[in-house]
Amino acid sequence: MSQTQISPALSSFHWSQSLEEVYQGRQTYEFKRGFNIVLHSHDIWIVCRGIIQLHTSDGDGNEAILGLACPEMPFGLPLTQIDPYTATALTDVVLMRISQQELEQSPILAQGIQVQLNRRLQQTEALLALNLHRRVSDRFQELLLLLTREIGEKTPDGVRIEVRLTHQQIAELVGATRVTATRILGELRKKGWLSVDKTRHIVIHESSVVDLQ
Repeated sequence: MSQTQISPALSSFHWSQSLEEVYQGRQTYEFKRGFNIVLHSHDIWIVCRGIIQLHTSDGDGNEAILGLACPEMPFGLPLTQIDPYTATALTDVVLMRISQQELEQSPILAQGIQVQLNRRLQQTEALLALNLHRRVSDRFQELLLLLTREIGEKTPDGVRIEVRLTHQQIAELVGATRVTATRILGELRKKGWLSVDKTRHIVIHESSVVDLQ
C-alpha cells in the first residue's frame, strides 16, 4: 500500500500565507457570528479568520459537537461522512471556498489540506478524551489547555483565548450545564487560574498552563 509523503517544508509552512499567494485576489466570504454556513457536496471551506463550530444532531434534537475549525483549517461535506453535518460561525468569520475538483488538480493544495485535517483529527481526539475525566472540573481544565493550544495568544497576563466563548458554549464542549460552567469558571477565577480581560475574553495564567500540561 503506497502512502502519500508530506514534505517537512509543507508541514511547517504558514498555510494561510500560502493560500494568499496562490489565490491572491480570490473572493472570500464573511459571515456573522451564529450564521449557519451553507454546505455543498463538492465544495470545501477554509477558515481564514474566526472559528467555526461543527456539530450534528439526531431526530430528537439532541446535538453533539464534532469539533472547532480554527484559522487555516478546512471543513465541508467532501471531508465527512456524518449526516446531518452543520457548520455554525462561533465568531464573525472570513472563509475561502475551493472546489473538490481544484483540490484534486493541485498536489500542494491537497497536501496542505491533509496537514490541516491531521490537526483537526488531533483536536477531535482531545475533545473525546475529555469524557474520560469523571470530575467535571478536570474536563474544564483540559478544555482550557486545548483552547490555549488552538486559539491562544500570549499576552503579558497569560494566554488569551482569542474567541469570546459564552458559558453555554463552554458547557457544551465538556458535556455540562451552563450553571455548572459558570460555577467552575468562577472557582478557577478565585484560585487565580484564569481571569477575564476588559473585552470579556478568558485569559489563562501562565502558571495554570504549566500545571495543566
